[in-house]
This record gives sequence, C-alpha cells and structure tokens, in this order.
Amino acid sequence: MINLAILASHNGSNLDAINEAIQTNKLDAKISVIISNNNDANVLKKAKELSIDSFVVNQKTASVPDEKIAEILETYQCDCVVLSGYMKKLSTQITESFKIINSHPALLPKYGGSGMYGRFVHEAVIANKESKSGVSIHFVNEHYDEGEIILQKELVLSQDETVESLERKIKELEKQAVVEALEICLK
Repeated sequence: MINLAILASHNGSNLDAINEAIQTNKLDAKISVIISNNNDANVLKKAKELSIDSFVVNQKTASVPDEKIAEILETYQCDCVVLSGYMKKLSTQITESFKIINSHPALLPKYGGSGMYGRFVHEAVIANKESKSGVSIHFVNEHYDEGEIILQKELVLSQDETVESLERKIKELEKQAVVEALEICLK
C-alpha cells in the first residue's frame, strides 16, 4: 500500500475522487495526511470527516513552511504527494525529495506557468477561441507546470462554451485523470 499526502489551499477537489478510488479498491493506497496553507480551507473539514490527520502550514505556523511540510511528509512516510489546488510554489527541497503530482486545467504546455490556474486558464482558453482544452497531470519540479507529463485528457469545446461551463467540464475530467495518473504512478 502506498501512502499519499494531499496538499490543498482550498477545497482539495481531487480528494473525493482519490478517496473513492481507494474505497472501491481501484487504488492500493492510503491518504495518510492532508496539508493546507489556509486555516479556513474546506479540505481541512473533509479531512476531519474522513478521520485523516491534517495540518496547516504557512508563514504563521512555521518559520520555513517547506521545511515543516517536508518534516510532515517524512513523518507520515509519504510515497507520493498530490497537489490539489495548492497555491504555493514548493521549494526544490520538496520537489527533489518526494514524488509530487499536480493537475493542471489545460493541455500543457499551453496555458501553463505563473498566474495560470483555475478560472484564469479557462478565461484564456475561451478568449483565444480554442477548439479544445483538457487536463494535464504532471510531475512537479522547481518550475510552474514544467514537470514531465504523466497523462492528458482532452475535450472539445462547444460553440457556446463559457468560462463557467468549461470549468465544470474540466473539474469532472480532472477527477478521472488524477485517479488514472495515480494508477500509473503507483505501479
């Protein structure tokens, strides 16, 4: 069994999909710990409901947050870390020491990099009149959205696509993609 950690800043939208895949034996893994940089993150409430240990690590709780995160990941013997809407850039201390995957709401390398997350990505896709978009699951390195791509899933945009409709579609696609990527990574 593989020990997973989830890092999330808000809702941790992939937590439910990963947990369901574990409960249905699709993934031979355990979510050992959840870490957020936000005291008010909904993912912390979900962690409590699921009886998963959780921590808030930010500038107020640790003088060097990445050192504290690394310490927690080591304590929980995490084999893989999933970024689920984690809005902080991780130091090389973490990216070089742990297998970390991230979900990006576009077909990288398009619409990646600093400032390209969530709604901003979908707005750019719509503004540029793209015919397709999708999800990229990739390993995390020291640069935003430049790690090796594990898998991509794409979808065709409808003629009347809006930022909101695209965001909903991408979130659903992301749930499938992150579980498939974990299946690949955990083999």
